[in-house]
Amino acid sequence: MAESRYGPRERMVFSAAQLIRRDGVAATGMRDVAALAGAPRGSLQHYFPGGKEQLVNEAVTWAGQYAGKRVTRFVAGLDEPTPSRLFAAMAAQWTDEYRVDGFAAGCPVAAATVDRASSGSSNRAAAADAFAAWRGPVAEALTGMGVPAARADSLATLMISTLEGAILMARAERDVRPLDSAVRELGPLLDAAAGRA
Repeated sequence: MAESRYGPRERMVFSAAQLIRRDGVAATGMRDVAALAGAPRGSLQHYFPGGKEQLVNEAVTWAGQYAGKRVTRFVAGLDEPTPSRLFAAMAAQWTDEYRVDGFAAGCPVAAATVDRASSGSSNRAAAADAFAAWRGPVAEALTGMGVPAARADSLATLMISTLEGAILMARAERDVRPLDSAVRELGPLLDAAAGRA
């Protein structure tokens, strides 16, 4: 995040999301967030009076919104949008990252869900809302590709949960094979739902 474009608050939310996706919530300290963001430590209390819980929730919210916006960009980048090609683009974001940067980071929403969903209702609600902010654009894209509206939300859920599972397996195995397998196996089912089999 360029310092000239974003203020300290936005940089801290973004930095928290980056640390959570790499280290998890428990290992992400408020001071680490401020240092990565290049923000004064004293600004943490000013911007996040609710402490770490507020910062984590805002980072998770940001991540869900970011994922939702990515869906729109993925669809716009497809020459011929199909459900399978959308899912392949979603997975390619991760396979590309893992091939270049290694397997150190995952999805911050998943990390926060694993680390904090049972610790407080606000953490669970933030994670649920983040997944909804991602699922909505996926379902909308699927409907635009010919998937019946009655199935779009459940298929969006399937796509996201398959992707999240493949990300976890890829990190554990240190291999993109689970992502490649998910794309290969789920693609025909998604296209069949749109009448493109």
